[in-house]
Parts: sequence; C-alpha cells; structure tokens
Amino acid sequence: MRLQRISAATAALAALTTLATACEDSSEQGPPAASAPATASPAATGAAPATLAGAQAHVQQYTSCENLSTDPDDSRVPLSGFIGAGDWGITERGVCTDKKARGEIVLFLTPDMKAFQQAAKDHTAKLLAEGRGDTDLASRTVVGKTFALTALKTATAVSLVDPPNSDLRILTCNPDVFVPEGFKKEKALVEGCFLTDYVNSPDGQGSPHRGAVRDPSTEGAAKPSRPSTGSPGLPSAGSIAELKQLVSPQTVDCTSMTVTDEHIQSIDYMPVVDGPPSAWGVTQRAVCGRLGGEQRAHDLNWLDTVSDMKTLQTKAKAAQLADLKDDGRLKATASKLLVGTNIAVETNNANVRRGLYQLQFLYLNCETGFTAPAGHRLERAQVEGCVLTNYERPS
Repeated sequence: MRLQRISAATAALAALTTLATACEDSSEQGPPAASAPATASPAATGAAPATLAGAQAHVQQYTSCENLSTDPDDSRVPLSGFIGAGDWGITERGVCTDKKARGEIVLFLTPDMKAFQQAAKDHTAKLLAEGRGDTDLASRTVVGKTFALTALKTATAVSLVDPPNSDLRILTCNPDVFVPEGFKKEKALVEGCFLTDYVNSPDGQGSPHRGAVRDPSTEGAAKPSRPSTGSPGLPSAGSIAELKQLVSPQTVDCTSMTVTDEHIQSIDYMPVVDGPPSAWGVTQRAVCGRLGGEQRAHDLNWLDTVSDMKTLQTKAKAAQLADLKDDGRLKATASKLLVGTNIAVETNNANVRRGLYQLQFLYLNCETGFTAPAGHRLERAQVEGCVLTNYERPS
C-alpha cells in the first residue's frame, strides 16, 4: 500500500486544498473512478447565501458551526498561509467551531465559484507536477453554490456531505481520486475537477460503507480474474506446498517451515487454531518462522489448508469474541485469521497481513457492529455475525 504524508509546514505554504489533506495518509486508494457524468450537482444549483452568516446557517443544517468570527487573526485558523479574501474568488473569510467533531470550519464566501474551482485546479496541478501525487486524495474542501469551506476534522466533512438531502460536495482536482460504489461523482464548474459526497480518510473516519455486504457465492460464474459483479474473489491452493508458494517469500517468510499437527505457539505469537487442527476443519497445518529453543521464537505465522471453512470460522469467532470481551481489543500477541476459499493464514504481524490483503486474503472480523469504510472490501463470512474484510481499525 502506498503511504504518503503532507507535513504541516508544507500545508502552510500550500494553503486551502493542501491543508484539507494535511497529515493525511493516502493508503488504500484503489483504481481511478470512471469519468464524471454530465449531470448538474446540487452544489451548483442549491441555496446561494450572500453572507458568511448565511453560509453559517446553511452549514448548521448538517452540523455545528458556532462562534462565527471574521477576525483574520482568530487563533482557530491554524496556519498563517491559509487562503483569505482577495484570492481564489473569495470575498470574505470566517471561522466557526464544530462542537460535535471538536474541530474548526473555515468558511469562504465565493460568489464566483468557477474562479474558486479554477484556482483549486491550478493549485493541485502545480503540486502534482512537483511530484506530490497525494494531493487532494483525502480532500476536506467542501463547496456549495456561493461559498466553500475547509473542515479541519474528517467527521465534520462527513456530516456535511453524507446526508441524502445535502447540497454540499467535496471538491477534488486529482484525477487519481477513487470514488467507491454507492457514492456520487458529479461535474465541477471546471474541467479536470469533480464533486463527490465521498470523504476519503485513511484513519477509517471517512464516509461509511454504503453498499450491501457482498456475497460472492451469489454472483454467478466468474470470468477469468474478474468475477461477474466485481469482487476479486478469494485465493485458493490445493496443498500446503501450493499455499507456501502463494505467500512466500514476498509476504510470509517460510524459509523455515514445519508441517505438523502439534500445537505450536510462543509467548509472543499466539495462533488462532487452539488444539487439534482437525477439530477446526483444518486438513494440513504448517508453521513458518524460527521456533523457540535456546532463544525465543521469531516471526511465527501459521498456514492452513481447510476442508471445513464454516467450522474454522465458527470456532475462530468464538475465540475472537472471548478475547474481545474484557477490553474490546485483541491481545497484541493474538493472531488474526485471514482466509481464502480453502486456505487460511494466522498472523499477528500487520505487515504480513498487508501483503496478504494484496493477495486477496480477507480478515475474519466478528466485532459487534463492525463495518469497513467505503473503498474497502466487506464480504459475507460463512458464520453469522462475522464479515470478511481487508480493513483493520487503527490500533
């Protein structure tokens, strides 16, 4: 996954659109979305407040916007380089506080919205040309018809654009921004930009998942490398040797691998399968890594071929819920179960899991009420109350 950051110092110089993505992590972006449709956006046809107070009132339909101030030195405007009146078609600037999200909203009166969007496009193009490919990937620049704003908190941006009746949209001018299924992608006033109700955020606080939990088993016959409705599917292997070949050496280091039914664990590496593998639906089992001896064990990961995936998931669910019971978190030494169609890998190494997600393995998550953010996979597990996903909440 690509991890790129924008420092606060750079954001101070880059002003509005860059500040909207300051210190954001642009991982898990996915492929570019399809070209924007020709339909008009509510942001271009909605209400048109003529004052900052009117813009504030409009924002307050969706979230808190308290203590509006037009003082250019208000300390709630966090960076001195922030765009102000006289630039980008802006005639007036103010700041208010979103008490719900505990963050600030910087408001811009922009009666010439096309000029504002053109300036945003030019600014983004400049940064992209400088090699700043992460620009605008997690934009929190929100536009209406005659005003725009920057939400300093992701939750604020979601509150503004997520309601079905909202006429506010995220503005982005990076062509590589991915808009997931279920979200709008509408024409902006300038070519090269578009408007959306999708808020991307790598911390999992962006727009919630809108699509139904996918059930690949009901999607019909898959075409080579692309199932009929778009799920990448799950990996499979016919033996432990094939599974090793699939995951090693790039993802799991299986330079040292032991095929055994013995229950192997260490104080630092706790497998999911506890006890005889056959009782968990596992037909063959191996452990990769250096087993304990004179020194403590290192880099243990377990590979499984599975004959009864439902049994494996049922028992793994019970173990996961028991671990979550005390404090709502899995032990740091506890492995997570990542599954394919007839194979599984157990690991407590986050880097290994990231590699397995690239191979289309999915994590069995049985947390009550869990959902993945938009843009991540969320598919039906074989046991009620669990889902398969490639998203993990930040620890």
